[in-house]
Amino acid sequence: MYMRYAGLSDEPKRIKVERGNPNDFRVMQQFTSEASARQWERRMLNHGYEKDTSGKDWKYGYTFSIRS
Repeated sequence: MYMRYAGLSDEPKRIKVERGNPNDFRVMQQFTSEASARQWERRMLNHGYEKDTSGKDWKYGYTFSIRS
């Protein structure tokens, strides 16, 4: 079973390395405002993603999955 995660960060490359370089790690969107970033994050959570809280700030939205 895979757990799908979505998060926000100004440093997606750091997050990818810290999470073990998941093959499906993707930067999905770049944001120009925190409001639009948080809106994207809420949509991803509504689509069944778990919130990844390891990121800081909100410039990029990313997703990945981890086998549990």
